[in-house]
Amino acid sequence: MLSPMSYLAIKSLHMLSATIAICGFIVRGYWMMTGSAHLEHRVVRIAPHVVDTVFLLSGIAMVVMLSINPFAHAWLVAKFAGLVVYVLLGTIAIKRGPTREIRVLAFAGAVSVFAYIVGVALSKSAASWLAFFS
Repeated sequence: MLSPMSYLAIKSLHMLSATIAICGFIVRGYWMMTGSAHLEHRVVRIAPHVVDTVFLLSGIAMVVMLSINPFAHAWLVAKFAGLVVYVLLGTIAIKRGPTREIRVLAFAGAVSVFAYIVGVALSKSAASWLAFFS
């Protein structure tokens, strides 16, 4: 049986890990743009993977707890697709972009995609923030 408190705890963990993930990404993006050596620190390289894993697993846990088919809901498909694009752009932004300009563009794209994902989560619509105007 689904306990409302358990679901609320998982949802809170999901939102907290999302907040930590984007804040950490923005800090790492700043360090990338300024050429900081902080990006090479072991904790800075490992922590995002831990946070992102908690973020993903808490999202999966909510889907399981609610017993819903995520592919039956366009907004959940949009969130997942957005997450894949965010991760790809984030990887280019922080370490794989061949030039600083490409990394900065990828960083801006990743932050924009993250904002799209938040809009999808709040509106429960693939239209994201635009859903609030219809």
